[in-house]
Amino acid sequence: EKMADVDELSKPMFAGLSDVSISGDIPVEGEINVPVGTPSHDDEYSTLDEPVKDTILRDLKAVGKKFVHVMYPKKSSTLLRDWDLWGPLLLCVTLALMLQGGSVDSKEDGGPQFAEVFVIIWFGSVIITLNSKLLGGTISFFQSLCVLGYCIMPLTVAMVVCRLVLLGGSGMVSFIVRLIVVTASFSWSTFASTAFLADSQPSNRKALVVYPVFLFYFVIGWMILTFSPSA
Repeated sequence: EKMADVDELSKPMFAGLSDVSISGDIPVEGEINVPVGTPSHDDEYSTLDEPVKDTILRDLKAVGKKFVHVMYPKKSSTLLRDWDLWGPLLLCVTLALMLQGGSVDSKEDGGPQFAEVFVIIWFGSVIITLNSKLLGGTISFFQSLCVLGYCIMPLTVAMVVCRLVLLGGSGMVSFIVRLIVVTASFSWSTFASTAFLADSQPSNRKALVVYPVFLFYFVIGWMILTFSPSA
């Protein structure tokens, strides 16, 4: 009796379903495609199976491109996006080696001079980077270190020129030539670094970021200008 009641209740709900059919005149067609995973960006540039020679050459080319960006500053995200610290380390070591052995050194081997330059460059870069971040900068810590380190390149070139000028003597003419070279290199380093860093700062705080950068490169330029080889 209960089963009969259930049948009576289900008839209105499912009435007419048996008459529904798919007409043979309506074509049923289509394709089922299984999506195949495309190689990701990381897989395309993976260096796990890359020969060591290719890796070194690729990194050297990347460092060279960043040097070009410093010598010809323009709005580009390459120096910030593909940051590295190999270039800054190379420039820092080169500059420290050329500054050691000066007449102001208290030790014959020039060791304190090398450590002094190395610490000033890296400690100064860290302080400027922290100042930039505290003022609301949008670039990362290592991106700022990368920019400040690569922008030492004009001053490193100035050091090479000054060493060559000092080979001819250390008179007034030599000092004037070195002053012009160091001033131009200092201005170029400051201009190049601010060209990359200024846009990442709030418009009302750019001066607070540029001022420490100015002092940073001024100290390095002063060490280059006042350098005189030991007798």
